Order: sequence, then structure tokens, then C-alpha cells
Amino acid sequence: MRNKTLVLHPNDNVGVALIDLSKGELIKDSENTIKIQDHITAKHKYALKNFLPGDDILMYGTIVGEATQAIPAGGAITLANIRHKTRKYRSTSQEYSWTPPDVKQWKEKTFQGYLRADGQVGTANYWLVLPLVFCENTNIKLLQEAFENALGFSKINPYEHQIRNLISGLASPFTQKSTESVTVESLEAKNRIFENLDGIRFLTHNGGCGGTRNDAETLCALLAGYIHHPNVAGATVLSLGCQNAEAKILQQKLEVLEKGVNKPVIIFDQQQEGTTDDYITKVIAQTWEGLKLANQEKRSTQPISKLVIGLECGGSDGFSGISANPTLGRVSDLVVSSGGSAILSEFPELCGAEQNLIDRCKTTEISDKFIRLMEEYSAAAERVGSGFDMNPSPGNIKDGLLTDAIKSCGAAKKGGTAPISGVLDYTEYLSSPGLNLLCTPGNDVESTTGLAGSGANIILFTTGLGTPTGNPICPVIKVSTNHKLSSRMPDIIDFNSGSVISGEQTIEECGDDLLELVLEVASGKVQVKADEKRNFDFIPWKRGVSL
Repeated sequence: MRNKTLVLHPNDNVGVALIDLSKGELIKDSENTIKIQDHITAKHKYALKNFLPGDDILMYGTIVGEATQAIPAGGAITLANIRHKTRKYRSTSQEYSWTPPDVKQWKEKTFQGYLRADGQVGTANYWLVLPLVFCENTNIKLLQEAFENALGFSKINPYEHQIRNLISGLASPFTQKSTESVTVESLEAKNRIFENLDGIRFLTHNGGCGGTRNDAETLCALLAGYIHHPNVAGATVLSLGCQNAEAKILQQKLEVLEKGVNKPVIIFDQQQEGTTDDYITKVIAQTWEGLKLANQEKRSTQPISKLVIGLECGGSDGFSGISANPTLGRVSDLVVSSGGSAILSEFPELCGAEQNLIDRCKTTEISDKFIRLMEEYSAAAERVGSGFDMNPSPGNIKDGLLTDAIKSCGAAKKGGTAPISGVLDYTEYLSSPGLNLLCTPGNDVESTTGLAGSGANIILFTTGLGTPTGNPICPVIKVSTNHKLSSRMPDIIDFNSGSVISGEQTIEECGDDLLELVLEVASGKVQVKADEKRNFDFIPWKRGVSL
């Protein structure tokens, strides 16, 4: 029989409704019976005791808020009666004891990836075309249309046929649907010229000039991370010539990452080339030679230790910290125990979980860096009249994530229980195997952009409300927290962890199934929904206050 409620930790003083609870309903836990005082919507919380104003609200075994008024046992926890509060944290030298999961069944598991000269392994093989400054975006789009149409990488817009019919007066705008998309994949496969190239990916952005010099340097570091990424065989870079984000800065950032193992990177300066026609013609000719080199790369058998899993959430709900995020935590622990790496991002969504993460850092240097980055970020938000407590969106709040601490303690579950081997500032590239923390905003696209820039070759992205977010160079596997979302939006969901909420699977069983899917995606056998829909989202973070 399915449970109606859940208490996440023995120390918690609130419970979570797994289904809608009616006023007057009796809920029995291991110790006592509670009468529900209000209608409690699924995903929301109810009091396990009588609260007085100022009392701490505990979830996940830690402080996630405080009562602002009296709340009776069985009463609904709402924004009207609690507010954000977190546990104070401090640096510690205490050694973290960890019992890793049994990975015997995963020792022989492999995936088919692209082994690069520097030892990194790609889960895809792309040629990258990017601008150093927004002035080149038009040229990027021109190149994208030309290359994708000619090489068979473009997709027919499934709505174009519908619109053409409407223009001809042949269809009702509410009933006509296109069937052209059915044949798109077969057309692409038939027209492919470079059989080992998974695509040419084109980036655009609004940076590179007009901002601070620090913005330009950060952008160059991010773009260098994308070029260095194992899913990228080489790159074409377009520069106007007079912008802050100079080509020499990009080259310096690349040199630091490549350590003498250089990929083919072609840099063009429009102001030195004459007419646009001359410029684009030259870019195409030299890029063509790069594509031929990229096509020489082939997949080979690789161990799980070559996986670098990015851990992300967006459109979170009250089930995120119960089903999908712990499922990612299971995958993270399995990969780390197998010698691989995982990267947990979104620092505003670690607010309230700091002490748990500090206690898991392998050295005081690592924990001190985490504390410094968190405090600098928090102070920057407060200087402009904001703060981490303002992170939850209206959608988060509506679906049970009332405070940033509730959201954060659930979000941190994506990082499993492994020791933390490194802390990365934004644009820093992964250098220590194991679980790493990456300083990014909670903004979904800015964060996934940062995860790829730091070396994640697969991103796992949990969502309870639904989001189409993807990435140009890194597959993004979208994980639903609940059955309803998976049924309602099957075109964007790759994996459903709602079986944990319904009691059909344990976290361990669900995580094992997800890791199997990760290996299929990493081998190029399964295309993620975000790639099918071309959700190639790329937004660099300018280090301003983005929550």
C-alpha cells in the first residue's frame, strides 16, 4: 500500500504529504497519530508538533526555517507561518568517514566514447563554432544555416508545413499538424557526409565587449573550457578584432588547459579579412579541413571512470529532494566509487546545507574555499538588496519549496554522500577526480553552461515542473520527480523517478536504472530529448547577482 506521508529524517518536526491530505484525516507515524488540521496538497508540509513563534523548522535533519506564528500539530506549513532560516556553519578539521556503495556489478560496465589525446573521453564528437564578441553573432548564424543545411544536420521545423498550409488557406490553425518531422531523422542519416561527426555546434552570446575587463576575461575562460571539452574535436573562432575579449586572452586560457596537447583551433579576425563574403568564404574553407580531421575520431570502449557527471536541477518541486535528487546522488556515488567524477553546481541552492558539505571536504583548504565563495556570493547579493533567501521561484513555492533552505537541502541530495575532493570557482576546469562543487548561479542555463565549461561530459538535470533546458556540447538527461510530469511532458523527460514516490522502487534501484541510461547516452545509442528538440542553451554568467 502506498504511503501517504513521509518524514525525511528522525530529527524532523515536519512531514511531507505524498498525496493530497484532507482536513480531519488521521496520519499515523512510528510514534503517534496526528490529526490533519488543514487541507494539505501533495508535496507540501505539515507540522508534527505544536510550534510557537521563533521555533525552528527541521527537515532533512537540519534547520530550514522558523515559525512566525503558532502552528498546531497537523497544521499546514505555509509562507504565512514560516520564514527562511539556516543553521550556522563553521570550518572543521574533523575527518569524514564514508562507506562507498558496492560497485561490483559496475566494474565490467563500459561505454563507447571518444578518447582524446589528453586522456579525456567525450560522449559526443562535435566541431564548435563560436564568437568572441556579440558583433559576430550574425556571421555565426549565417554559417550555421549553411553548414547544417548542406551537411544534413539541420532539422525541418515541424510547424513550417502547418504555416504554409495556413497561408494557402488549406488548414485550420487549431487542427492542422505537420507530419514532416517523421521523416527528418531518416533524411539526416541519409545526407550525413561526416559519419563520425555528431554535429557542428554554434554558440552565440551577448558578451565580449562593452562590459568590464573581468567580464571579458571570464568569457574567454568559459569559451576555452568549451573548446577543451572532451566532446569537442576542434573549433572555429570568429573575432571582430577590436573587442575586449581578445583572441590572445582566449589563447592564453587554452594554453593553461591544454598543457601542450593542442586541438585544432582556427581563429579569424573579420577586420583583417576585407568584405564579409571574402571573410565567410575563408572561414568555410578552413573549417571544412577541420571537419575532416574531426571525422577521423571514432568511439572506443571506455570505463565508467571516464564519466564526469554534471548535477543540476530546475523547475524543482516538493518531491525533488525526495525522489529525483537522491536518485542523482546514488548515480554520483556509484560513478565516484568507480573512479569517475561528479560536479554539483548552484551555490545559492546549497544555502542551509553548508555544514554537511563542509564536513565532507577532504581538506581544510577545500572547505575554506567553499566557505569563501559562498560568503562572497551571498554578500554580493545582499549589497544589491537581494539574498539567497530570494532564490525560490513562484513555481517552486507553489509546489512546496517555501524557503531557500528547504529547496537547498533537497538540492544538495544530488551530490550523494561521497567526500568532496575539490571546489571550483566559475570557469575553473575539473582537475581532481571525485565529487566537486562548482560555483554557479541557480539560474538553470547559466549553471548548465558552467557545468559543461568545467568539463562535465554528461549532465543529469532533475525537474518537478518541467523545463526544456539543454546544452550545445553536453547531453542533458532530464529526470522527472513524479509520474504526472513524465506523463504530461514526455517530449522533454528522459527518465522518470516518480517510482520512488509511488513506492515502486527504492532510491538505489532507481539510481541503478538511471546509470544504465547514462551509459547508453554516453555511447551515442540514445539521444536525449533536449538534443532532439535542439535546446542548445548557452548563457555565460557575468558574475553579477543571479540567483
